[in-house]
Amino acid sequence: MEAALASPLLSLVGWSVVLLFVHVMLQGMTATRELGSAWNAGPRDEGRRPAGVLSGRAERASANFRETYPAFVALALALAVAGKGSGLGMAGAWVWLAFRIVYIPLYLAGIPYIRSLAWLGAGVGLAMMFVALVF
Repeated sequence: MEAALASPLLSLVGWSVVLLFVHVMLQGMTATRELGSAWNAGPRDEGRRPAGVLSGRAERASANFRETYPAFVALALALAVAGKGSGLGMAGAWVWLAFRIVYIPLYLAGIPYIRSLAWLGAGVGLAMMFVALVF
C-alpha cells in the first residue's frame, strides 16, 4: 500500500481534478454570461438552458470529458495500487491528460477533425494505461 501512496500517478489524478474544475468553470461562466448571474445563483427551476454556441460547446466538452474521466481515475488508481505507477502506465496518464487539455480550446473554437484526433490521442493514453496494468 505504501507504493500506491508514493505513486506519481496520484499527482496526475490531482491535476485531473483541476481539469475537471476547469470544465465546470468554463461551462458555468459561459452559461452565466448568456443567462445572467441571477440565473446562475438561483435554483434554475424554470428550466431555462443556455442556447448559445459557446455555452453549448463548453457543456458538450465537459460532458465528453466526464465520459472518459472515470476510466482514467480507475486505471490510475489501479496502476498505483499494483505498484505499476511508472513506465508505460505513467506515460499513458500524461498522454491522456495532455490531450484532454488540448481538447478544450479545440472544442470551444469549433475546430473539427483535429479535435477528434485529440480525443483519439486521449484514448490512446487510456489504452497505454490499460496495457501497463494488464500485461
